[in-house]
Amino acid sequence: MSTEKKPDVAPNARQIRASVLHGAKDLRIESRSLSPPDPTELQIAVRATGLCGSDLHYYRHYRNGDILVREPMSLGHESAGVVVDVGSAVKDFKAGDKVALEVGLPCEQCERCKEGRYNICKGMNFRSSAKAFPHAQGTLQDRINHPAAWCHKLPEDVSLDLGAILEPLGVAIHASRRAQLPAGASVLVFGAGAVGLLVAAMAKISGAGTVIIADIDEGRVNFAVENKFAHRGYAVPMKRGNSVEENLEIAKETAAQVGKALKTSGEPVVEVDAVFECTGVPSCLQAAIYATRPGGKVMLIGMGTPIQTLPISAAALREVDLVGVFRYANTYPKGIEVVSKKDPDYPDFSKLVTHRYNGLESAVEAFEMAAKTKDDKGNLVIKVVLETDDGGNAHI
Repeated sequence: MSTEKKPDVAPNARQIRASVLHGAKDLRIESRSLSPPDPTELQIAVRATGLCGSDLHYYRHYRNGDILVREPMSLGHESAGVVVDVGSAVKDFKAGDKVALEVGLPCEQCERCKEGRYNICKGMNFRSSAKAFPHAQGTLQDRINHPAAWCHKLPEDVSLDLGAILEPLGVAIHASRRAQLPAGASVLVFGAGAVGLLVAAMAKISGAGTVIIADIDEGRVNFAVENKFAHRGYAVPMKRGNSVEENLEIAKETAAQVGKALKTSGEPVVEVDAVFECTGVPSCLQAAIYATRPGGKVMLIGMGTPIQTLPISAAALREVDLVGVFRYANTYPKGIEVVSKKDPDYPDFSKLVTHRYNGLESAVEAFEMAAKTKDDKGNLVIKVVLETDDGGNAHI
């Protein structure tokens, strides 16, 4: 399985360009050699790559939490493109096919892989992640070779932008499956960034009766409701205490305010069946525990502060389950079905892409925009996509 951990120097290789991170905010365009695909691989001209929060952390700090970059690395993993060459053993793809890339390559041999939970395979190589060494190079390259088994053919009417969104949508699908929501469930989503919006959308699609999305950015909350990603919204006030006790009281207050937003006339303050925590911010996770009904679930999605103070007795004494969600497994077919469906009650997923940049040369500008919540004109920044054209050599 090739993940371009090192540039290919085979005699019949072609030259491609890659955006390569050498240090914090040090992106360079470099030439690499790429061989024809192996028998089980496709060669893909990468056309659309969404910039993810983890990519942004690597770009700004040359690390993601406690994961350090140890060699120059191409970023990018939310990607789609066009097949330009097909390995000799591949039967189900042809040049010109549009594909979405599932960029995590598990070992496929361990117990987790065998039970279908390959997202938590200890041997996972994931493009644009520095966790494994040598690093699996990301998709901000003109072309890559990738196993056909981890490529997903896109319908003609699904754009490459939507193909790239299938990757973060996979997180939302995986979270929804792990939540096992009952029909008509009440759901709270903390965080109205791209992942939070997709999580809210999947909760609606999965049959939740009420989905409320909460964020400190009122503009994002309004965007979610106006574009049918959530039923209701709540703008969380910016408050911070001076002690653990004060912060927990603020979290209780936030949970109560969300409960008031959910209730109908005459009802007591409502607790929700499930909270999807997409921020990783301690105050949100604390509020999530208080907002969940006895026997409910808190889904841990946001990768934020690694060590937090939590009201754990408030969870344990009410049997509130804290459920981890890491990436995704077996979600792309469902994702393609979701973005392909024409339904007046579905959100328009294409609206998530608020800013587009063209060419690897625009990568720095694209990353700088992805770090903002609003652009210079006051427009929301939700998902930034970098588009490339392979120099006009790929089939359209």
